[in-house]
Amino acid sequence: MKIARSLRTLLFAAIALAIPASSFAGIFIGISIGVAPPPLPVYAQPAIPGDGYMWTPGYWAWGADGYFWVPGTWVQPPQVGVLWTPGYWGWNNGLYAFNAGYWGPHIGFYGGVNYGFGFGGVGYEGGYWNNGHFAYNTSVNNVSNVHITNVYNKTVVNNTTVNNTSFNGGTGGVQAQPTAAQEAAAHENHIQPTAAQVQHVTQAQSNPQLRASVNGGKPAIAATSTPGNFKNAVPAKAAGGQVNTAVYKAAAANGGKLPAGMKDPGSVRPASASASRSVDAPEEHAETPNKAAATEQHPENSAMTAKPAAKPQAQPAARPEAQPAHPQAEPKPQAEPKSQPKPQAEPKPQSEPKAQPKPQAEPKPQPKPQAQPKPQPKPKSQPKPEEHEEKPK
Repeated sequence: MKIARSLRTLLFAAIALAIPASSFAGIFIGISIGVAPPPLPVYAQPAIPGDGYMWTPGYWAWGADGYFWVPGTWVQPPQVGVLWTPGYWGWNNGLYAFNAGYWGPHIGFYGGVNYGFGFGGVGYEGGYWNNGHFAYNTSVNNVSNVHITNVYNKTVVNNTTVNNTSFNGGTGGVQAQPTAAQEAAAHENHIQPTAAQVQHVTQAQSNPQLRASVNGGKPAIAATSTPGNFKNAVPAKAAGGQVNTAVYKAAAANGGKLPAGMKDPGSVRPASASASRSVDAPEEHAETPNKAAATEQHPENSAMTAKPAAKPQAQPAARPEAQPAHPQAEPKPQAEPKSQPKPQAEPKPQSEPKAQPKPQAEPKPQPKPQAQPKPQPKPKSQPKPEEHEEKPK
């Protein structure tokens, strides 16, 4: 079994080396896996080592011992003016294949996977090239420890469902399709990963702590300041979701295929949102870009405009009821007799002038107000009883 895995690994390396640099984009490495990669872990971005470095996010790769985590790291680009398009896993007919990352003049399609730190699924919000120098967005990049003058601050707002899904397609994957601009970027001339990046992957594969079957989706080395610098690494804060290590152990021992009776975790639809993601920009890992500060030279850095969250409206205080608490005091609002002095001239109700209980003092001529005391404005429309009282005078 070990010999067979070794042969597969050598075949994988031979295919990768045979791929020309110009066609390193959007291709499927000659390997298919029957189990989805684990969710992306939650981790903080280490500080940038110096001006000119660019961030490459971490991802799950496949090796002889199953899935292993390739830590995110700061790298120097192969030349001025190029941007990094991350690789991603894509689902097709029950199998998962890897699309390799590449350097190019524009950001291409990377499965809609939200890698964070400016890679929110569409384009790149971490910075742009400006007259031969890379300008860093401090809202998503940790550039606090180095004196870099070519910086700006552009808030990146989430406008899609936040989760830690690490692959595209299938039931539980990200449902995203490449745009016309991303398809055009796939046909551009690309540059393969640098030697430092390749060494970084090789070193990660040889580290048992980075295997999904060992770390349960929470690698102890989640990110590094430079490629291969695993001594001063940033550990993961949390796993991106539930990871069954037994499933990944079985898949690794079975050549990437799940034994009968085991269910692919990627066939389960993930939760709508992940509470484990940090909301702090340098630490979070689930940013969806809004309209970015991009130049005309790199329009791919602009993504969909995010609608700002609706501000909570303050609820007005409860207004006190205008009606009196005691129904017996309802006759008081009829203090309108000032405009109608006729009732004051009545001799009989003079015994109780304060409350002016006309209905109570004359129950016989006015039986209706006693049966319906609340709607007492009726006496205004019926002045006839009052006129009869004045005639005897």
